[in-house]
Amino acid sequence: MNRIDERFRRLREAGERALMPYITAGDPDLPTTRSLILEFEKRGADLIEIGVPFSDPLADGVTIQRASQRALASGTTLAGILDMVRDLRAQCRLPLILMSYVNPVFHFGFARFAQEAAAAGVDGLIIPDLPPEEAGELREAAAAHNLHTVFLIAPTSRPWRVRAIAAASKGFIYYVSLRGVTGARSGLSEDIEAGLQMIRAETDAPIAVGFGISTPEQVRMVPAAADGIIVGSAIVSLLEQVVGQPDLLQRAGDFVASLKAATRKAVGTG
Repeated sequence: MNRIDERFRRLREAGERALMPYITAGDPDLPTTRSLILEFEKRGADLIEIGVPFSDPLADGVTIQRASQRALASGTTLAGILDMVRDLRAQCRLPLILMSYVNPVFHFGFARFAQEAAAAGVDGLIIPDLPPEEAGELREAAAAHNLHTVFLIAPTSRPWRVRAIAAASKGFIYYVSLRGVTGARSGLSEDIEAGLQMIRAETDAPIAVGFGISTPEQVRMVPAAADGIIVGSAIVSLLEQVVGQPDLLQRAGDFVASLKAATRKAVGTG
C-alpha cells in the first residue's frame, strides 16, 4: 500500500485530520531541507509536500516565488532533490509528495522520473499546471511504480469537473480553498465549506485543503469535511525570517507542532 493511503486510513480510523507542511526544497539548501523534514516528522506532521523550485511558479505568490529563487541560486535540481529523498528514507517514515510544475518533470522524462522518484521513496506528485486530461503519459508511468498523482480542484470547479478530477486523483484530492495564488491570508474563504461539501457529494476520497491557511486558528476553522490541511507560505515565510539562525529548526518545529495541535482540537481529539 502506498504510504499516502496508509496514513489517511490510519488518521480516519483515529478520527484525526492530517497536517501537511509544505517547504521548498533547497531553501536555503538541501541539507537544511532534509533536517526540516525530520524535524517536522518529530513534531507531528503527517505528510510532507516538497516543492521543486522553478523559475516561473505561476500558482505561487511572492513568498514561495522568493523561496524558489533562493533554492535555484543555491544550485538545487530535481535530481538533487531525489538524491536527498533517497538519503532521507532511511530515517523518515512520512509520506513524501513532490510538488513540481510540469516543465522540470517533462525535461527529466516522465517514465524516468516516475521510476527514479519511486525508487528514491517519493509517494506522490502534484503538478498544478498539468490537468488530468493532459497527464495520461505521466499517470501511466506513475501508476506503474505505485506513485500517486494528486490533482487540484478549484473553488470554481463544477460538479462534472469535480467527478473527473476525483476519478483521476490517487491518494487524496487537493482542494484550493481560494481564488488566486498561494500566500498567507488574514481569513479563510467564505465558500470553503460549500466547496468541500460539493466535493464530498461526489467522492469519498480524502480531501486536503490548501492555499491561504497560515495559523492554528485558521486550521481550527477548516470545516470537518476536510481530511487534511496543507500549510505552505506561512512556513516558508518563517524560514525566510530565521534563515541562518541557530534556532531555525526549533522555531520551525514549534510552529508545525502548533498547527498539528490545532488539527486535533478541530475534531475534538486533543
